[in-house]
Amino acid sequence: MTLTATAAANTEEPRLKTVQCLDAQGLHRMAYWEWGDPANPRVVVCVHGLSRQGRDFDTLARDLCDEYRVVCPDVAGRGRSDWLADPMGYAVPGYVADMVTLLARLDAEQVDWVGTSMGGLIGLSLASLPGAAIRRLVLNDVGPAIQWAAIERIGMYLGQPVRWASVDEAADAMWAVSQGFGPHTREQWLALSRPQLVPVEEGAGFRPHYDPAIAVPFRALTPEMAAAGEAMLWQAWDRIKAEVLLLRGAQSDLLSAETAQRMTQRGPRTRLVNFEGVCHAPTLVAADQRQAVVDFLRSP
Repeated sequence: MTLTATAAANTEEPRLKTVQCLDAQGLHRMAYWEWGDPANPRVVVCVHGLSRQGRDFDTLARDLCDEYRVVCPDVAGRGRSDWLADPMGYAVPGYVADMVTLLARLDAEQVDWVGTSMGGLIGLSLASLPGAAIRRLVLNDVGPAIQWAAIERIGMYLGQPVRWASVDEAADAMWAVSQGFGPHTREQWLALSRPQLVPVEEGAGFRPHYDPAIAVPFRALTPEMAAAGEAMLWQAWDRIKAEVLLLRGAQSDLLSAETAQRMTQRGPRTRLVNFEGVCHAPTLVAADQRQAVVDFLRSP
């Protein structure tokens, strides 16, 4: 099937569900958005980036939900999920534990995984575990080595106290720090922006739909810690058995061309696709980006 440049014709809306997960301080509730037949054994889990939420995948989910049960979690601290009592819990090991709980809830023998940036690191870590149920893994503009300049760039705006008077004002402000996502129509960008907003409790306006404390462990990261993490991620990469599709914004400042090429030369069987005119990270809204994912998941 060839996808059109606009959203797929499917107008289905997702179901909002929750699952209880365990952390060092107790229990927290993780929300997830489910598309398609809940009894379908063919499951695709789509996991978002650092400050995003599960509705980022609406367009892709509509392409897939006739054939798959598509599950798009709001990672802890984002969207409809609970905020953690301890901000240092906002880290990949905790997210992986939450996803193990989610996969148990889904009761699927195998799943495919689409992960953007942070969601890709969660999928990479999960797929490296013995007995992992991930059949195919889509990593969207992320790998074991992350460029330090990109970490510094993200740290400049992550968790900053902001309030916007309207959806349009918020969309404009978010676009100012998100142009690396590549070309989008105004309609596409507003569709991506609205779920990113939550009304301010004490008055008019909107704020970002995530816990500002997700920035605490992010800002505590040092180049030395990043280097140690990179070494562990390369070891995890070499353990992965799933087939991998690696997507990269051709001008990405987070996933270098050298790292992407190296990922195709070691570890799991990996196909690399670059998207011109995109930095970090492809939003999987454009037709060619969605087509790459759909073709990979459907291939024999």
